Amino acid sequence: MKTGTILWQANESQLVGSNYQAFLKAASAASGIELADYDALHRWSVSDTDGFWRLIWQFCGVVGEMGARVMGDVRTMPGAEFFPDARLNFAENLLRGTGDGDAIVFRGEDKLERRLSWDDLRAEVARMQRFLIDAGVGKGDRVAAMLPNTPEAVIGMLATASIGAVWSSCSPDFGVNGVIDRFGQIEPKLFITVDGYWYNGKKIAIGEKLSEIAARLTSAERIVVADYLGDAQAVAASLPNAVAWQDGPGSVQAGELTFERLAFNHPLYILFSSGTTGIPKCIIHGQGGTLLQHLKEQRIHCGVKDGDRVFYFTTCGWMMWNWLVSALACGATLMLYDGSPFSPRPGVLFDYAEQEKFTFFGTSAKYIDALRNSGVRPVESHDLSSLRMLTSTGSPLAPENFRFVYDGIKEDIHLASISGGTDIVACFVGGVPDRPVRIGEIQGAMLAMAVEVWNEDGKPVIGEKGELVCVKPFPSMPIGFWNDPDHAKYRSAYFERFDGIWCHGDFAEWTQNGGMIIHGRSDATLNPQGVRIGTAEIYNQVEQMAEVEEALCIGQDWEGDVRVVLFVRLAGDRKLDEALTQAIRQKIRTGASPRHVPAKIIQVADIPRTKSGKITELAVRDVVHGRTVKNKEALANPEALDLYVDLPQLRD
Repeated sequence: MKTGTILWQANESQLVGSNYQAFLKAASAASGIELADYDALHRWSVSDTDGFWRLIWQFCGVVGEMGARVMGDVRTMPGAEFFPDARLNFAENLLRGTGDGDAIVFRGEDKLERRLSWDDLRAEVARMQRFLIDAGVGKGDRVAAMLPNTPEAVIGMLATASIGAVWSSCSPDFGVNGVIDRFGQIEPKLFITVDGYWYNGKKIAIGEKLSEIAARLTSAERIVVADYLGDAQAVAASLPNAVAWQDGPGSVQAGELTFERLAFNHPLYILFSSGTTGIPKCIIHGQGGTLLQHLKEQRIHCGVKDGDRVFYFTTCGWMMWNWLVSALACGATLMLYDGSPFSPRPGVLFDYAEQEKFTFFGTSAKYIDALRNSGVRPVESHDLSSLRMLTSTGSPLAPENFRFVYDGIKEDIHLASISGGTDIVACFVGGVPDRPVRIGEIQGAMLAMAVEVWNEDGKPVIGEKGELVCVKPFPSMPIGFWNDPDHAKYRSAYFERFDGIWCHGDFAEWTQNGGMIIHGRSDATLNPQGVRIGTAEIYNQVEQMAEVEEALCIGQDWEGDVRVVLFVRLAGDRKLDEALTQAIRQKIRTGASPRHVPAKIIQVADIPRTKSGKITELAVRDVVHGRTVKNKEALANPEALDLYVDLPQLRD
């Protein structure tokens, strides 16, 4: 399975009439240059910032006043400001659709199904808008939500944005401290939640948890409880200043929906870092930058058109939820799902895709790996003829899972491994319509993202591993962090490594094909004997082995150096014996290099991961070294950390 092998290439008939080709033609006219392909288009997009983003506004039909200037006087990072004279409203751009066609389709495992037409959605947003105004919520106030991925989350966000308030959300599986660590910092005026949720066939009521949250989230003057389990009214009655959704916003007379036009950088979202090294950072994103980046990615890179049916397997605590809902601005139908992707059966998401004719399917690399390991092969069991594109993010997609998408899901599909993050609520690298898909490689840099890989000396390199950086400003840079008035934390997070250059914290490599391989987070990079090794390089080898379900790798400080320690969770009842240990070592030695071979291989029963599915190498490293993990609430399974405390195998 050679990295770089071509798996798929769009043919001419797939490109003719595409958004990409239309934009290529428009960009050629706007630039006065014949832009023959993506490489030429990308070069223009990073060299003519003003021309590119003005064209994106026009091509995507952004509703609002663009103003005369694309950029203000400051064009360096941090501090660059886009469209300083513009006035627009994010929700107005997402709610252009009308009529009785589907705006939202929702499924919650096998428990519930709902549909909202465009007219239904507008009416529900109008009700919530009136409720917010009557509750005293105004421009700049925060609305926090702890909700499943249901229509109520979309309705609440759109109503909040329509009046210039600021939306922040997490999923209902967060613990009390996890919620307070996030929302306690931003002091929301209104809190929206739910009576419970379903996961893996289990009904999970959260009334007791809500009582504790309500007692500690003292800034919230009103609480709204959405109904999922049928207990919203009873739960609301047990909380101070609370009302069930059906008795609050659901009972308001729907008046005319209005939108306040705001500055381009007016706060839209507050998102939270998911790390376990301290209290989460509160990252503020503006309405204009979020909208333009998402329109660019969805329309040009993903080809989303009016009437498409767009799905992303996500929760309200992951930035992909924010990305997903923006597809409304493309005229697409949101396909929402909440619950386990393997309940009541492993192929449930593909049942949904077949029945509702998804055109776009987004998910995590971990889900694709779990699907492959489960033996499910949708290519043999489901009609996915409507599906044009599948995207994967959250962690690097292993080479064998690139192959599985084409062998096990659909032969003719544009697979895009994408990477960006909460920090930019968008992507640095991802899918490119007219480039081939190659095993193990992300196709290229996104338009107008001046992405480079720099070595330790701050020099750009190709074919070598280094830091992923962005050397020019882009519209979805954070406005700043909450409670960081002098921007000290903001500058420290991205601009300390290289002055004036966004350093993202990914350990990456440009290939000779023009694609990118991400080797893991640079703060989790291993450094035995001074050689930098990306953890993903090791995972890509061991997770090809049928005996290994998943793995986690850290560097342990040892005798004045660092030694590589690999933890493995094995399939079934398999035990790590000497034969398997040597097989793992040999697989890594031949597939990666002798330098990648771990000094220790240890079997564990579970591997800790964040609620968005990312394994937590840094938290495990802290536990192994006897350091306190400061933000266990960020983990989906914090109890797994106990498995790594004072391991006898790591004492010699």
